This record gives sequence, structure tokens and C-alpha cells, in this order.
Amino acid sequence: MGLIESGDLAQFLAEHPDWLFEDDAVQRTFQFADFAEALDFVNRVGEIAEAANHHPDIDIRWNRVRLRLTTHSEGGLTEMDLAMAARIDGLI
Repeated sequence: MGLIESGDLAQFLAEHPDWLFEDDAVQRTFQFADFAEALDFVNRVGEIAEAANHHPDIDIRWNRVRLRLTTHSEGGLTEMDLAMAARIDGLI
């Protein structure tokens, strides 16, 4: 699989400006009207994560959900992470 090239990461971040690169991962915080909407979003993320067998770190705080993607087995960011982030953006 291999780690993502810096040029590919830069292109992804330009196309998905709400995602940030930090500590070998991309992360984004989503805000919703209430806990129920946040939980619904987390469940939809869970469905696509299970289908892809690639799971984000999820932190949910009432109406905010922070997702963090990295490929632990590769020791950093891979194409799988960026593809999952783009799919997650499609849920909004």
C-alpha cells in the first residue's frame, strides 16, 4: 500500500479544505444541531467504515464529531485514509 506522497496529500487538502493534516493523520470536526444528529452521522460513518474495513478514530461530544484517519499498519497516512475521508464528506 505505502504512505501517501506529499503532492497527493496537498491536492486532497486543497479539494477538501475542512480536513487538516496533523500527526500522520487527517482529521475533521463536524458540528450538528444536537446529539441525535451527531449519532446518526457516526452510524453512517460506521457503515461505510465497516464496508471498507477501514475504521476512523471517532470522538463524539454532544453535537460535535471529530474523525481522525490514519493507517496504523502502515505507520501513517495512505490512499485508503484519503478515500475514506472523501466518502465521509459525501455524507454531509
